Order: sequence, then C-alpha cells, then structure tokens
Amino acid sequence: MVDAPPLAIEQRGAVEILSLNRPDKLNAMNEEMIFALQDYFRDIQQRTDIRVVLLRAEGRAFCAGLDMGSWQNDGSRGAVQHDWRTQRAIATVMQLMRACPQPIIALAQGAACGGGFSLLLASDVRYGAPDLKMNAAYIKIGLGGCDMGSSYFLPRMVGASIAAELILTGRFIHADRAEKHGLISEVVEEAKLLGTGLALADEMLDTAPMGLRLSKDALNRNIDAQSFEAALAIEDRQQVMLSMTDDSREAAQAFFAKRKADYQDR
Repeated sequence: MVDAPPLAIEQRGAVEILSLNRPDKLNAMNEEMIFALQDYFRDIQQRTDIRVVLLRAEGRAFCAGLDMGSWQNDGSRGAVQHDWRTQRAIATVMQLMRACPQPIIALAQGAACGGGFSLLLASDVRYGAPDLKMNAAYIKIGLGGCDMGSSYFLPRMVGASIAAELILTGRFIHADRAEKHGLISEVVEEAKLLGTGLALADEMLDTAPMGLRLSKDALNRNIDAQSFEAALAIEDRQQVMLSMTDDSREAAQAFFAKRKADYQDR
C-alpha cells in the first residue's frame, strides 16, 4: 500500500489550500513532510497565479511537532551533523514562509506543538478552533524553549512576559487566551474554519496583486525597523512605486465609476 503524500494541495482560483496530510500521526513532521514544505514554499515564490495560501491540516490535530522516530540517522554522518541537518531543514521552512510573497492564512484545530506552533507563528494570519492548544514544546524534551522562530515571533505577538511564560515552561496556551492576546485573530468553530479563511482570502483578492505582495513585505521588514523614520522610508518608496502601476490607475477609475477594479498585475 502506497502512503498518501504528506501534503494535499487544492487550488481555488488565485487561492491555494495547503493541507498537512498525516492525520494518523497527528500531522507530526517527518522528513518527507519537511522537504515537501520546503519545495512548496520555495516554488510558490515564483507563482503569480497564486495570491493567497491557506495552511490547514487534516484530522484532529494541526501538528503534534516533530516525528522523532522518522529522522533516524542512517550512520552516514555523526550525531551532531545529523541533528544540525534536521534542525536547519525545519527552520528553513519558517524562513521560506516569511519570504514567500503570498499572505499565509493558517487555520488550526487541536494540538499545535513545537514545530507545529512555529508553522502558525510563521503564518501571517491565524484562526483557531475552540479546541486549539499551542505550546513551545521544545523545552519539554530537554532542549531550549527558543526554537524554530519562537523567540523571534512570540515576544512581538504577545509581549515579553507571556512569551517568557510560554517559552520557559512549555505550557499550553489555549484558543480563548490566544485570541485575547492577539496570537490568533478569532476563535472559529472547526466546521467554519475553511470558510472563514476563504472569506478573508477573498477580501485580500480585492486588492491589487503587487500591492498585496509588497504590503506583506513591508510588514515583515518594518517589524524590525530601526526607527519610525526607517519604516516610513520603506512605505514611501513602496507607495510611489505602486502609484505608477496600471493597477493603481485602474483602482482610481473603478472607485469613481463605483465598480469593482479589474486588476491585471501590471
């Protein structure tokens, strides 16, 4: 019997639905899944036909973290080299997610532990089912709590105190508290998660394609801006460049004509 691929991909117009597809393993990250995620987020950077990605998971859990039994060293390299390869393989996924120009809307249910938590943190928007629970599980297995971007994303999202609480203990944060502190946008019944994500994607698709891509880019850059002036400099250049596109002129004409803009990504 051939195993199902670790990812399932469905295209709906300019939206692509990317599903983690190891439900029998609670979507734990094995080597095949990680390299498939790398390939996906690397390839999509060059695809202008896809403007928004929905990241979700099959089954009762979003992702239980690392499938520790699936990364066994085959003896061809030392333990340190093997662990470094595994570490960098997973971290590269988070880097590629941030670098891809398409906004990523994450839809999560059940457990999102360790690397699964980091997949959510690396997404641009997060919706969670009522049973969603997330933790920086790394510290629970004898490692540090700062892993796969957690020490970068969490303080920026929830503040230093809550970030330290979660990272230094590995304790779970549940959907209701996560919503309260802005870690997820909204708690949504599981059956409505996909519809909620698609509705937000539709709103994003009402924007000019290049404007949407550059807005994600500016958000990512300006979260680390050295100053208010540095952030303004990126915004100013972006706006002037976008104002010279055909889509900008089309948007103005559509506004005055009280019709929907017909963007051509030019």
